Amino acid sequence: MTEPTSFSAGAEEKKESVPTQLMKHKKEVGVASEELGSANAAADQKEQTTSEIRQDCVYRSYGTHEKTDMIKFLVMDQDASKNCELYVPVSSNRSTVESSEESEEDMYRDEEEIEREKILLCGTNSSERKLSVSPEMDIMDYCRKEWRGNTPAAKRMRKGYEAVAQKFASIRRIRGDNYCAFRATLFQALSQATQLPMWMQSEDFTMLPENLLSKYDWIKQWQLRQKPGKRMGEISDEIKEYLILLRKKWKNISEIKGPFEKQEACDELFKNEEEEYSLYEALKFLMLNTAIELYNADKSGRRVPVFSWLLFARDTSSNPCQLMQNHLNHIGHSGGLEQVEMFLLAYALQYTIQVYRLYKYSTDEFITLYPNDPEEDWPVVTLITEDDRHYNIPVRMCQETML
Repeated sequence: MTEPTSFSAGAEEKKESVPTQLMKHKKEVGVASEELGSANAAADQKEQTTSEIRQDCVYRSYGTHEKTDMIKFLVMDQDASKNCELYVPVSSNRSTVESSEESEEDMYRDEEEIEREKILLCGTNSSERKLSVSPEMDIMDYCRKEWRGNTPAAKRMRKGYEAVAQKFASIRRIRGDNYCAFRATLFQALSQATQLPMWMQSEDFTMLPENLLSKYDWIKQWQLRQKPGKRMGEISDEIKEYLILLRKKWKNISEIKGPFEKQEACDELFKNEEEEYSLYEALKFLMLNTAIELYNADKSGRRVPVFSWLLFARDTSSNPCQLMQNHLNHIGHSGGLEQVEMFLLAYALQYTIQVYRLYKYSTDEFITLYPNDPEEDWPVVTLITEDDRHYNIPVRMCQETML
């Protein structure tokens, strides 16, 4: 099993990365939960506006914009002699991104900015508030509006959007508050849902918080977005309510037959901020549960997907406790999902996440699947990213493509 796989959209582009082999996976790693300490909080995120990106830029979950050298992990599959590639930053130098006169309000904001906005919106009518998912617009009109320059990056983006326009007619812009990967994925999943997933129908689904807490005391350090001061021991019932809400909304929307009515129901859900963020907390907890399952499976000698090795090979997430402390607890606060965590989200939902990575146009990574070899019955959702940091969604598949 290899991770990730991409489809070529032209000649392969040169990458400024350092190839190195992934260290042997350590079978003896195991840390008692009571010995796991907390890590440093996320780094400060700098405000930035941009309509240009640089190809050699990647983003950490902490939301900082970094120019990095890259490690290309070459992982040999145990069964099929294929290599997989995944890039993670190994050195960091803050770089300044060119800003354009046409660039709109920055979509990548830190927690303090988001809180200031919420205070300002207290006296604002709900109809005047920012939309989580904007109305659709022609995808090439959007491209021409965002990428007017003649720089290599702008030309690459236009080529990328032209390729996407062969499949999809329109685009919907996703609000960028560090939840955009969750928002884009969940919106697409609900928009095309026709039934409640089997794993969500299990009676154990809503018992996850109670069951995990009975086994792992460190989960009490889980922090809710709405109540960062509370600990998991005090809010397990709230997590249970979020899981129930997720199942209820998924079931209700999947039972709607008409495509227009289904889309209308999704739009309405993503206008309800309280419910929307509750759903994201449920997704994060499902990711933690999946990470624990993968970690335990690996320690017991069972076969696990390659991304799981990479997930726990990071210094900041060598086990599920560190993953929670240093990554999951920060999602939505000071950063979004890293590339390897997109795999975890896909496995948690049992969905294939197909991403058009526009800055990778003309390389074999232009279209990337998370994971690369999903189960045949996993539904597929499609996202667009210009930088592996913010995600929008393409809609209205072209009739020719559908046929």
